[in-house]
Amino acid sequence: MAVAVAGAAWGESSLPPGIAPELPTPLSLTQAQALAAQRNRELIVARRALEAARADVKTASQGPNATFSVNTTAINPSAGIGAGRPWDKTVDTTVRVDQPVERGGKRELRIAAAEHAVAASAQDLADTARRTRGAVAAAYYDLVLAQRRLAILRDSARLYRNLVDAAEKRLRAGDVAPTDVARIHIDAVRAGNDLAEAEAQLFQAQSALAYLLGAEAVASRLQAVDDWPALEPVPPDADLEQLISRRPDVQAAQARLAMADKNRELARALRKRDVIVGVQYEHFPPDGRSMYGFGISVPLFTGSDYAGEIRRAEVDRLAAEDAVERTRAQARTEVMQARAALQVARERVLRYRGDILRQAQRAADAAEFAYLHGAMGVMDLLDARRTLKATLLEAENAQADYARAVAAWKMVVEADQ
Repeated sequence: MAVAVAGAAWGESSLPPGIAPELPTPLSLTQAQALAAQRNRELIVARRALEAARADVKTASQGPNATFSVNTTAINPSAGIGAGRPWDKTVDTTVRVDQPVERGGKRELRIAAAEHAVAASAQDLADTARRTRGAVAAAYYDLVLAQRRLAILRDSARLYRNLVDAAEKRLRAGDVAPTDVARIHIDAVRAGNDLAEAEAQLFQAQSALAYLLGAEAVASRLQAVDDWPALEPVPPDADLEQLISRRPDVQAAQARLAMADKNRELARALRKRDVIVGVQYEHFPPDGRSMYGFGISVPLFTGSDYAGEIRRAEVDRLAAEDAVERTRAQARTEVMQARAALQVARERVLRYRGDILRQAQRAADAAEFAYLHGAMGVMDLLDARRTLKATLLEAENAQADYARAVAAWKMVVEADQ
């Protein structure tokens, strides 16, 4: 029974990766995307990273722990510690609690930096989802191509078998030479080899898609049902900078820049001395006196003034700024390259949909008719057959290139869904 997965969201929790899903058969691209949203391993890793970042916010919000200590002194080994209850022994017992107090807004800065890290991780998850959608679409259309190639080569192998049978009949009738029959046999064997290779390529395409869906155990059951995407006009030039600014990878880099800003402020705040405030209770028999006290300690920057930490934070901030520019430049390049590839792929499909396929099919049909009626030699027939097969395969490759180009274009310009 097929499981309904079309409505799965890319940010939701995944299914257990060790369990093989029930796959819809055959599988549409929409269903493949929904399965990937639940089970893709890269998405699972990105979700875990987001969970960890959220835990870091809780860690950052916690202040330093107090310290409790008990000390007993004034123990005289010559005179002893006296008789009576432990509380009456002639020793000096001190109970003390020390509480570090942070200054300079360190806790607030830690929280702010951690929250920016959460924002970056959330955008990383969105970017992983975006790239996974593109990868699933490309793998799905690779499977469509493998299925189409297999169908073409199966049909070609069948035609060669029929041609071999017809040639052998003509050989028995004395209408063709044995060498012509041998040439047909050779091409028939080649067609069988091509068919075997296409079957192996089909399994490779199934395995690649199955990995993205987290369904390797049932890879051989994957069957793509969708047709090639319809040809559409290439999108007009848009506001490139606006497209780039909406991309999650760019937003993740900007969130990390904001986190680096807070970390730099936090490093500078290290020069704001924290203090440790302590209170104590002291008990020293035999007179039964109890004494109270308090203290405060302040670090002296005699060994380090945190110059190294501050400089490192400043460099990290510069590196985060560079990462924003690098990510924007990469995004800009991806968008321009994807649009150019989409234009080229669309024009290539249009050329094959024109007269190329019809002419190749017409030439092959005419050659076969002429050969069966003794009006054409076997070499001309085989050339026509090879040309038709190559043209059909090239046309399917062109369709696959266009489908992948469409998927790549959607991937480079979209924000998370």
